[in-house]
Amino acid sequence: MIKRITQSDRRILSFPAVQPCEAISPATLLSSLIALSRNICDNQSKFFATQRRNNREAIRQVGVLLIFFEDIQERGLVLSNSVVLCFSELHLNFQKIKFLMEDCTREGAKLWILMKSQFVATQFRVLIRAISTALDAFPLDSIDVGSEVKELVELLTKQARKSKFELDLNDERAMKRILLILNHFENGIEPELEFMKWVLDYLEIKSWSDCNKEIVFLEEVIAMQCCDFEDREVPFLTSLVGLMSYCRVVIFEALDYHNTDQIDVRFNIETLSCLNPEDFRCPISLELMIDPVTVSTGQTYDRSSIQKWFKAGNMICPKTGEKLSNTQLVPNTTLKKLIQQFCADNGVSTTKSSRKSHDISRTIVPGSPAAAEAMKFLSKFVAKRLSFGQNEAIKNKAAYEIRLLAKANIFNRSCLIDAGTIPPLLSLVSSSSDRFVQENSIAALLKLSKHTSGKKVIVEIGGLKSILAVLNSGLSLEAKQTAAATLFYLSSVKGYRRLIGEIPEAIPGLVELIKNGTSCGKKNAMVAIFGLILYPGNIKKVLEAGTVPLLVDTLASSYKTELLIDTLAVLTTLADDIEGTFTILQTSALPVITGLLRSLNSRAGKEYCVSILMSLCSIAGEEAVAVLAKDSSLMNSLYSLITDGTSHASKRARSLIKILQEFHEASSSGLVSGSSSSSVAYERPVHVW
Repeated sequence: MIKRITQSDRRILSFPAVQPCEAISPATLLSSLIALSRNICDNQSKFFATQRRNNREAIRQVGVLLIFFEDIQERGLVLSNSVVLCFSELHLNFQKIKFLMEDCTREGAKLWILMKSQFVATQFRVLIRAISTALDAFPLDSIDVGSEVKELVELLTKQARKSKFELDLNDERAMKRILLILNHFENGIEPELEFMKWVLDYLEIKSWSDCNKEIVFLEEVIAMQCCDFEDREVPFLTSLVGLMSYCRVVIFEALDYHNTDQIDVRFNIETLSCLNPEDFRCPISLELMIDPVTVSTGQTYDRSSIQKWFKAGNMICPKTGEKLSNTQLVPNTTLKKLIQQFCADNGVSTTKSSRKSHDISRTIVPGSPAAAEAMKFLSKFVAKRLSFGQNEAIKNKAAYEIRLLAKANIFNRSCLIDAGTIPPLLSLVSSSSDRFVQENSIAALLKLSKHTSGKKVIVEIGGLKSILAVLNSGLSLEAKQTAAATLFYLSSVKGYRRLIGEIPEAIPGLVELIKNGTSCGKKNAMVAIFGLILYPGNIKKVLEAGTVPLLVDTLASSYKTELLIDTLAVLTTLADDIEGTFTILQTSALPVITGLLRSLNSRAGKEYCVSILMSLCSIAGEEAVAVLAKDSSLMNSLYSLITDGTSHASKRARSLIKILQEFHEASSSGLVSGSSSSSVAYERPVHVW
């Protein structure tokens, strides 16, 4: 049988056609040819934004041959070996024509196919010539078909030999206009809107969603090319993304989501984790770091990315913009272990991750001069819309666009921040009574808060007040949980942890979200609290807010592994504090934690469990040890952790086993009085963070 070609992973303008096997029966080959021909002819009803004449002519020629094939099948003719051989060649080329037509009508690929017009026209010419060659060798006289059909095939053979599949003049004109527009951008000249609208009309890109599909497709092509280290076309592709982004923001006023497979990003909720790949991504490549190293400013990057940055002649810190005193790279072994632990827990291949590393120019610096200038124009445009838009709908559109643009890369965030988008976004967050406006505004602020200068602007102009107002009184749960996520990113700056903690409604608002939020909201509030308690002065406030009982309830009731791990991470930090230890012991935490130590599959989760137990025993002494000693299954879990856990977990497990053994020995010898004042000297653990 003929091998089926799966289309889901086929790269655009690639033609993985398969030659029919020699043993295939003539009847099967003929049936397959007929099905393939009909599939090609079905494209007659489709819209071709480009290559219209070439597609139409190819469909016509295949249609003539379809009549020929069907006539042979109806007559039940016996096919000779030479006929089968010619049919096999036709089948191979028909597959390629089918792929080519699919690409010409592929959703979101109109602009890219236009810019590849010369290549596409050449492919049509090559394939039709191959069909002509197969027909030249075809023993037509040996086939007993109708005279009219035979005449059609003879005429087609002559036409195929002479057919000129050339670049369409209209396509060429549109392509030249695109190149001129990109040249204007590259030279810092804002192109005329009518000039761009002509191109969009020609390609029938009629709406915001049509334009966005083009951007999504181009970004996918960029990602695939970078993944394969075939990035020669990436700068040009990036320029096209910049052009289409400009068109989407400036030309299309109305947001629309109909007839699109893209998920509305209003519902693409930001979820965070204490062990989140976002925290382990290199600020340059935006991929998981394989070999994290720290530079003189204290920022950490993947070694290969920062070395590439230095080789390009840069002597500033990519993230902070500070001048580096030297190029010395200090290995960050702790972070490296955490990344390896995360990868092991989540089945992530570090080799695969490194292979998918984005090019440095796609994140810190723009992919092309044209894309850079387009982004600068866009940033100023949306900033003006936010500040001076005539109505809230215009401002909402601007906030939504910032949300999308800032998500793409660090350079976009930098441009948007420099253009002054943060103050009007904060104003919109506070003033709007529309939930969608508030959600888009706070989500845009979240994306900008991931940038170092974004954090600084938000805090210095008093933005914490607006963000906390959304956290406590937001118009929707999504807005509240996005505000919590924003606080998490702000708390990554050491000095801001104290500032946030000093605001009375901050920690209670996060605790309330843990209590009544969605699963996503609980996670975001959890990690925000985790960030805040890295400043010791906030621990007491977190405890006073009644956080611990909620955390224990979450551990006892949740089945979501990520939420459980985040909850354990917070408890691990609280357990290192004396007051935190005794607050935890006043709840039913011990049996819940020992139960999770047995049942969790996550190595990170198990390490948190044993760290909490170790801290409780070290600080509370016999009060905690006596409870644990009654759990007969605990020892098995600890011994299992010694062999299967991380090095840190194994170390803690050994220490806890020693403590429990000493307690049992003391109990059997009558040295334990049962009083909480009795204590045994236990080893103090080193905290993983």
